Amino acid sequence: MSFTILASGLSWYDRLLEHIPEGHLFSWRAVFDAMPSIIERVPVMLGLTLGGAVFGILLALLFAIVKINQTKILYPIQSVVVSFLRGTPILVQLMLSYYGIPLFLKFLNQKYGFDWNINAIPASVFAITAFALNNAAYASETIRAAIQAVNAGEIEAAKSLGMTNLQVYRRVIIPNAAVIATPTLINSLIGLTKETSLAFNVGIIEMFAQAQILGGSDYRYFERYIAVALVYWAVSIIIEQTGRLIEKKLSIEPPKTSLETQEVIAND
Repeated sequence: MSFTILASGLSWYDRLLEHIPEGHLFSWRAVFDAMPSIIERVPVMLGLTLGGAVFGILLALLFAIVKINQTKILYPIQSVVVSFLRGTPILVQLMLSYYGIPLFLKFLNQKYGFDWNINAIPASVFAITAFALNNAAYASETIRAAIQAVNAGEIEAAKSLGMTNLQVYRRVIIPNAAVIATPTLINSLIGLTKETSLAFNVGIIEMFAQAQILGGSDYRYFERYIAVALVYWAVSIIIEQTGRLIEKKLSIEPPKTSLETQEVIAND
């Protein structure tokens, strides 16, 4: 059941709107009248944000590891990709993804005889791809710095216990680096949340696009955009407070492997 249906069935909400002044130049009633329709689009915004954040963090970790190890083949490619993503606007990257990926898939269909239905791919896939790549370019430096800030003694202790490089990364480096990188990554997540307002350029009806649609019906664009701003502000506050709780939890509870390593060293 949609939020609009719920709100229309609540007499208190209708009575509240009736007591809000209409106004001639500016109407607070138009602001709150738009809220239900705009809040309906919050799941779209959250889906784009979470998709871009999850894939972005995975790519950022890959970019960071490649740069730290300076792999002969991958490092130059990583440098060019990150430089391009950091040096071009996110809106341009969004349009390149929207038009470039279907063109590339069409080329593969013609070249190798694939039968991929390009028109069936939702626009959210192209948007998430652009958001993930852009987020990865910036987050990779944060993760790289966090990884290199991990205590070298803990890494050596883990290796002395016979851990492989993969186990050292999974049990020691990544948990410790997460404590360092979390505050910056939370800020990046808030920025990514606001960037999803650009998704209307590729045909996705998110909160900003919904505000434009509502504004077109009565030309109360300013009021509709205020409603969007208030919702984005509320979401950003929730993310910020959640990030503080995560940061506090990580700082209070050290990684489990570090404790085990200290116990082994103490016993020896």
